[in-house]
Amino acid sequence: MEIRTLERKDREPLAALIREIETFSQEEKDCAIELVDIALTAGNRDYSILVADRGPEEGGLVGYACYGPTPMTENAFDLYWIASAQRVRGQGVGAALVSAMEGDLRRRRARIIRVETSATEAYGPTRGFYASMKYGEEARLRDFYKQGDDLIILTKRL
Repeated sequence: MEIRTLERKDREPLAALIREIETFSQEEKDCAIELVDIALTAGNRDYSILVADRGPEEGGLVGYACYGPTPMTENAFDLYWIASAQRVRGQGVGAALVSAMEGDLRRRRARIIRVETSATEAYGPTRGFYASMKYGEEARLRDFYKQGDDLIILTKRL
């Protein structure tokens, strides 16, 4: 598996992968695909995307991470989206993407990475994944997304 930066040829396969993510609502899928399009725009400085590519014989794109600098901060970054295809969950795709992202951010002298996620049961495995990658809960906003769905802010200092 190769972790590499997004290329124009990846747009449709990545959009298809995003549409398959069962925990993403339609609105989230639309937003994630919109950020892919922005990342592919010439001169973009706001979003970086890494893809996990197994090659055409092993399923092509199987995961991605979208991240970027947090506006009006000094060397803080947000991990906006990370996802892997259902068929490869538990096979290290997410960990490889996060490790590659963190390597890039260290080169860019990042101090801190912020992640926002949901407190719903469906996102339990996601929160477990972040904990395994040493992201800790920094804050929780009760009933943020909707009644009973808290926003959890996780961080990792580099």
